Amino acid sequence: MRKLLDRYFRDLPSEVAVLTAVAFCVALGFGIVAPIIPVFAQTFEVSAFAATSVISVFALMRFVSAAPSGWLVNKFGERSVLWIGLSIVAISSALAGLSQSFEQLIFLRGLGGTGSAMFTVSSMSLLLRTVDSAHRGRAASTYQGGFLFGGLAGPAVGGLVVGLSIRAPFFVYAATLTLAALTAYFALPKGLGHPTKDTSGSTETQEPAMSLRAALRLRAYWTALVVNLSNGISSFGLRTALIPLFVVSVLQKGPATSSYGFLATSVVQASLLLPAGRMTDTKGRKPSMIIGTLFLVIAMLCLVASETLLGFYGAMVAMGVSAAFLGGAPSAVVGDVVDGKKGGPVVATFQMMSDLGIIIGPLLFGFLADSSGGFAWPFIASLIVASATWILVLFMPETRKPKLVKDLTV
Repeated sequence: MRKLLDRYFRDLPSEVAVLTAVAFCVALGFGIVAPIIPVFAQTFEVSAFAATSVISVFALMRFVSAAPSGWLVNKFGERSVLWIGLSIVAISSALAGLSQSFEQLIFLRGLGGTGSAMFTVSSMSLLLRTVDSAHRGRAASTYQGGFLFGGLAGPAVGGLVVGLSIRAPFFVYAATLTLAALTAYFALPKGLGHPTKDTSGSTETQEPAMSLRAALRLRAYWTALVVNLSNGISSFGLRTALIPLFVVSVLQKGPATSSYGFLATSVVQASLLLPAGRMTDTKGRKPSMIIGTLFLVIAMLCLVASETLLGFYGAMVAMGVSAAFLGGAPSAVVGDVVDGKKGGPVVATFQMMSDLGIIIGPLLFGFLADSSGGFAWPFIASLIVASATWILVLFMPETRKPKLVKDLTV
């Protein structure tokens, strides 16, 4: 275990290990509670649409709260916003487990979405600001690995927890979030992102900040935004909303087949995260993003060209490769743009693109599936989005600084 940890965190700042542990706790709890949320909502005798809206309101509040969270990061520092955001999600989750009405449940999940946005923006901002250019790709991939492994462990534990009570997962989720908040509060250095005294020690000066307006002038930043949006639409949106329906309706297989496909995606992603992160640091952000978006195109081609079980598994494996390379490279581009400065709004906008894609994707593909009476057009639309993104990446400028990566090329 020690050798494995050394492999992942060697040459990385201590903040990366702390943030990865926090990400694991968050994903572990979410993996436990996520499958039970709509089921719990239906205990209040509401429609299926209302039950699923409890999930949508969380994503919606994450989206609308991201920009204010970026401002809070610049104002109060990453560490403060991070542990407070986690505390908000923890408290709201515990109270959601005590909900006595559907209205209470949906309000508390919305509040949790606000806290989740605070955590997501502040943690990514801190990660990108504390890691130098030579290690940003690997740091971002390692951080994403915390979410991935936590997400894999969550459902396994959740099966045991839900056997106790349908409300129990909310309390376990609150406990893992509390652990994450305490880890962030005690393990991260105090004063991160706060005003610092000048050399005379008599006055306070603000750390320099990267404005969103300045970032939006850079083509590389625009490309990272589009990649995150496309990944949210074509990968997360399509995979979670339509793939399970496709498996049942077209392939005529049970829900277990979808689970095996998702597992294949996660296993491939986990096995490639570290190599992809190293490639991002040694070869550049652009090559990794080209590979990531290309495999997203390949995944969509598998679904369009072959409505078979083989095509389905081929698509899920390709999505795993894509997720590994797109888990770190676009984030590293944003880190290069911020370049050690405060960049709350810059990071927040980047995070918002993924949430926007996850909101748009299910609605778009669901509409196309209903209007066309099949799955071909949703898959074609996703292929078009992925292909356009891949072409955009081909023309993006490289943001890596080669002179900083000597230690990785030895």
